Amino acid sequence: MRVNCPRARTINALKSGFAGVFLPSFLEAHLADFAKISPALKKRAAQIKLLLMDVDGTMTDGSVTLLSQTDGTALEIKTFDAHDGQSLTLAQTAGLRTGCITGRESAALLRRAHEMKMEFIYMKQPVKMPAYEEILRDTGVSDSAVAYIGDDLPDIPLMLRAGLAVAVGDAVPEVKAAAHYTTKALAGHGAIREAVELILKSKGIWEAMIDKARA
Repeated sequence: MRVNCPRARTINALKSGFAGVFLPSFLEAHLADFAKISPALKKRAAQIKLLLMDVDGTMTDGSVTLLSQTDGTALEIKTFDAHDGQSLTLAQTAGLRTGCITGRESAALLRRAHEMKMEFIYMKQPVKMPAYEEILRDTGVSDSAVAYIGDDLPDIPLMLRAGLAVAVGDAVPEVKAAAHYTTKALAGHGAIREAVELILKSKGIWEAMIDKARA
């Protein structure tokens, strides 16, 4: 089913690309980590125009909480990370198109995806490739311009197609083997944020996005 829907320091040019620029120490640390990323990975990430992801175990920590109701039904509860949400907002501000493909149907996901203004929301997709290919047809984007973030076996076919395949920190070994990059952060705890930062820093626009961050 598809739904449309404080201390500043001078850092050197090798780390930031901006000689003599004063940046807060926390940002310097982020840039130092980014400097360790290989040129090949940066090249991949710089080409991304479309960011797609799994949901359970990627946007969330994989937990499925069911709250029993008096009528015999169950209310599903999902927990999403605020830092991940901010990064999705920054991604859209930077011009990236975003979406999710998941095997489950969830009202909580639908609400969160709408809050994040995701353009592509595909639920009840036991096989994800048809949804992926439909999105590419709709956007006219090539595989090389797609980043896909996943955690489990159903994500592997898409990761093998995507220009930038990202595994969350606690993904299964097979997914990590298929990934170009594995996040330090775990699923539901900043993994999406880490992937977005990789893309925006590779494009050279992360610092500019900081000033555009909004709640």
